[in-house]
Amino acid sequence: MIDISFDVTRNEFLFITGPSGAGKTTLMKLLYLGERASEGQIIIDGINLSRISRRRIPFLRRKFGIIFQDYKLIPTKTVFDNIALVVEAVGTKKRLIRKKVKSVLRTVGMEEKSGIFPQSLSGGEQQRVAVARAVAGNPSIILADEPTGSLDSESASVIFNLLKAFHKHGATVMIATHDTDLIRRTGGRVIILEQGRIQTSTVIPKLD
Repeated sequence: MIDISFDVTRNEFLFITGPSGAGKTTLMKLLYLGERASEGQIIIDGINLSRISRRRIPFLRRKFGIIFQDYKLIPTKTVFDNIALVVEAVGTKKRLIRKKVKSVLRTVGMEEKSGIFPQSLSGGEQQRVAVARAVAGNPSIILADEPTGSLDSESASVIFNLLKAFHKHGATVMIATHDTDLIRRTGGRVIILEQGRIQTSTVIPKLD
């Protein structure tokens, strides 16, 4: 990333777009310290990521819910256990874990498949579980990297509506996507990347 500079306000719904190789995924990784910036500063909730100690990184990551295009679910664990890992990691009391997992799976319409392993689910169902996992820890920031890229239009619409719902409940949402139709239907601020630089930042009005 070169000469990247922008601010994101709390509870904003923001799109990052651009051609393949433009740097969308790299930008996402820099925010949750999946990669370290070689220079410059990234500040999140007053925390300067260039100065954060390794010990504090897990606590920083609790602010984030991350949704990957390829789901990244653990194949040897059931849907329930994939979510429970996150709920437990954020310090939820053991007696409340089951209730929390059932609640978040109900929200994404997957409660009835809690005992199934990921490979038995369709792509759209796996992505719903991935969304549930991302929000299970009540993150303040949701990063979604091409969350609808491999889905049919109906499944993509379900996932996107879930993201909008979590945004309405207070989360800041950043979506990296090639889907210009999705952006036009939603409207909002769009940052366009090209070769690791911001080509433009604009606000697109929502289609009526």
